[in-house]
Amino acid sequence: MSDSRPPVLDEVDRQLIAALQINARESVAMLARQLGIARTTVTSRLARLEKARVITGYGVRLGQRVIDGGLQAYVGIKVQPRSGKEVLRRLSGMAQVQQLCAVSGEFDYVAWLRTESPEQLDQLLDQIGSVDGVEKTTTSIILSSKIDRGHAL
Repeated sequence: MSDSRPPVLDEVDRQLIAALQINARESVAMLARQLGIARTTVTSRLARLEKARVITGYGVRLGQRVIDGGLQAYVGIKVQPRSGKEVLRRLSGMAQVQQLCAVSGEFDYVAWLRTESPEQLDQLLDQIGSVDGVEKTTTSIILSSKIDRGHAL
């Protein structure tokens, strides 16, 4: 049986995570200098944070100019009772669905979509709406990003 409690993070862990959120490609040596700790300490803490799944990966964030080349939208999705697994399975096969979150409130899921054009968004919304179990969708197109701290969800 695994321990389901969240790992305890001390101030050094928090500072290390904050530094990586600014630049996930920062070298261990530079992180050690910034935090005033040994490189071996940084390496062991990173390994521990990865093993505990506090850090689940390192990625690429696209610049606004690249993102602006397409269209992004959030879609609230209401599903019929006991249809969640099938809806999740079908949406996971749609490459334009960047993120899908289970939420409380009016909707069961909120999806973040990225498409190349309004026409492609329209087609994708038709696909999502035709999934068995989807009862209702509400779409909000992202006009601009005012604050972006990495990955909010």
